[in-house]
Parts: sequence; structure tokens; C-alpha cells
Amino acid sequence: MIVIGSAGGSPRHPAWFHNLVAHPRVHVEDGLFAFDADAAVLDGADRDAVFARAVETDSGWADYERRAGRTLPVVALTPVPGPPGGPGVDSPGAFLTTVHETFRRELALVRAEVAAAGPRLSAQLRINCLSACHGLHFHHTAEDTHLFPGLAATHPDLAPVLERLRAEHVVVADLIARIEQAVRADGSGDGAAVLADVDALIEQLEAHLDWEEQQLVPVLDAAS
Repeated sequence: MIVIGSAGGSPRHPAWFHNLVAHPRVHVEDGLFAFDADAAVLDGADRDAVFARAVETDSGWADYERRAGRTLPVVALTPVPGPPGGPGVDSPGAFLTTVHETFRRELALVRAEVAAAGPRLSAQLRINCLSACHGLHFHHTAEDTHLFPGLAATHPDLAPVLERLRAEHVVVADLIARIEQAVRADGSGDGAAVLADVDALIEQLEAHLDWEEQQLVPVLDAAS
């Protein structure tokens, strides 16, 4: 994971950068997982290569650097070995439940933000919506391509359960696509439509997550 000390184009490095230099062991929360990491300031060719990649993704980084009149520091955060998901996540079932709880919290926050936004969505709210949708898509893709085939091979009796979960993934994916399309619109008059889709997504997803945990957590924990 990479963080860049842009400070919004300020001529001075942000305070958090000095904190990382003084105390390089950090705690990271990225929306899905929480973990400890070691911070290392990149320099020379390593720094330039990573920064160039960031500029390719978003030219705003180059704008920040020109405005700041300084070389923006680039810091790599390397996770410390340990169980993913943070303290207390000590089994596959607990890991799955932790991921699900994070999605429940994120979608509840997005729902509250959309409801308060009125007819026009803010740029940050759009980012939050797209981030939650991307996370859901990634999680379900990982289940469909890795977790479920592994469970099917070791637990043939789970075939009806996995078939239902895959079918529900398709329904959720359709809702995600509608939300992504709405938040990428020009921002005028789309708040009500997004709220309706977010409500439908939350209702469908909570039922899906509850049933998946009932069916899979005992199997995952027994296997571990």
C-alpha cells in the first residue's frame, strides 16, 4: 500500500508524514481490513517509479507536486505478518464474518449519506459509493473463483448452497451496476434513484450475508 504526502499541494510536508518517519509502525484501516504495517519512505528511482505510476492513474498528483514546489514524499506500507482482519480474527469463519460486518457498516453509512445528500451527490459520496460497490464485486468474485470451488471439492453436499449463493451474487451485481451508473452521472437529480437502489442492495445483501454465514461459517471453522 502506498501513501503520498501531497497535503493538497501545500509547500510543506503534511504532519502525518513526519509522524510516520518518527514512528514507522502504523495501524492501517482500508475499509475492509485492519492491520499493522511498517512504513518506509521511498527514495531515488523507487520513489520516482511509484510516483509516475500514481500520476498515470490520476494526473492530480502531478498538479499537487507542481503547486507545492517540492518533491512529494512517497511512503510504502508493508503489512506485518499476522491474521488478516485485525485482532480476534482467528479462524476462516471469523474472517468471513468480519468482512461481512465491514460491508454492512459501509453500506449503512453510504445509505445515510445518500439520504442526507438530497438531489445532488457530492464528489466524496460518489467515491464512497463506488468504493463499497467495488469491494462487494471483488469479494463475490473471489468467492466464486476460489472459495466456492474449494468448498465444492471437499464438501459435495454443499452444492445446493453454493448454487444459491452464486445466483444471489448475480442479483447483487445487477444492483451494484445500477448504483455505479447512477453515481457516475452528472450529479443532478440522481440522489433519489441512488437511494432507492442502495436500499434495495442493502436489503438483498443483508439477507444474503446472514444466510451465507449460517451455512458456511460452521463448515469453514470445522475445516480449520
